[in-house]
Amino acid sequence: MALAAALGTSTLYALQPAMADVAESLSSQVTAVGIALAGGPAGYMAGLAVLVPLVDRFAPSRVLAGQFAVLAVALAASAAAGGVVMLGALTAVTGACSAVGAGLSSVAGRLAPVPRRATVLGIVTAGISAGILAGRIAGGWLTDEIGWRATLLVFAAACAVVAAGCLLLVPPTRSATDLRYGETLRSLPGLFVRYAVLRLAAIRGALWFFAFCTLWSGLAVVLSQPPYSYSAERIGLYALAGVSGIFATQIAGAWTDRAGARRVILLGLAVAGTAAVLIGWSLTSTAATLVCLVLFDAGLFAAQVSNQSTVLAIDPTAPARFNSAYMVVYFIGGSLGTAFGAVAVAQLGWAATTAIIAAAIGAAATLSR
Repeated sequence: MALAAALGTSTLYALQPAMADVAESLSSQVTAVGIALAGGPAGYMAGLAVLVPLVDRFAPSRVLAGQFAVLAVALAASAAAGGVVMLGALTAVTGACSAVGAGLSSVAGRLAPVPRRATVLGIVTAGISAGILAGRIAGGWLTDEIGWRATLLVFAAACAVVAAGCLLLVPPTRSATDLRYGETLRSLPGLFVRYAVLRLAAIRGALWFFAFCTLWSGLAVVLSQPPYSYSAERIGLYALAGVSGIFATQIAGAWTDRAGARRVILLGLAVAGTAAVLIGWSLTSTAATLVCLVLFDAGLFAAQVSNQSTVLAIDPTAPARFNSAYMVVYFIGGSLGTAFGAVAVAQLGWAATTAIIAAAIGAAATLSR
């Protein structure tokens, strides 16, 4: 499940380091390609709302296999796109199905024994975290080696393999919920009104995912311009620093089961906030930048596991609709951060951008006390 979540999530980020290459290939502007790729996050939010609740209503193995199959087709079609409009439409479909990671975490949370729920969630969330980072790394490296179209075909082939794997390995057991699919979708907005735990978790999660995406999108802009002028591959390799977050999620999950979510969230946010402040002045030193990125990603990923475990615990027998509602708000914050990062760097500079990132993390910590 963790490996499948990593692959599904990574498809959303594969072309991010290669925007300049895509623009040149399609004889378009980089800004136009950026707008087209923004269809991915928009589709992802739709997938969170519409597709994730399906795993409670129908056999998870078939639902997840179907999403990976559509991912494979959409990625292969994107590789043949002849213009940014077609690429944007197919990217939206890819984004919707890349929400499969949230479906996998919902299934894992439902099947896990109560004393180890956060630990199990940490393992699957580690896969999602790995996908966010590996998508950029693999996308940048493969684009430089074989081109962006062949890169998408590689991702498509992997999704086809995992689709078959879901049918064979994911338990087909449905949840015990009596809600029909349409009733589940209509109930999502009301969950925020009824459950304060969900409301607070979603707001603080959106704040720190805004901070996370602002930093990474802004960093890509800074490093692609003078005095750095790094290639897509080199920019993608900076994401290797975030691999620490994969280990942080597993440790955070086990610690949450023992010490409670609040302590883990506050510690993670304290580490990430400090790193955000320091990275505003560290880009001239590659080593210092990498250390800051390690601490930043590890802190936020640890907070995410603990925060999400409180959401899945609201109704352990049918957690997908709560996870769906949470992730929609969470990803709205991330989408705003992705768009804001590039603009903020251009208008305010890197140091001011990182100060805003630290402020968003501080606001999330305030809601965790």
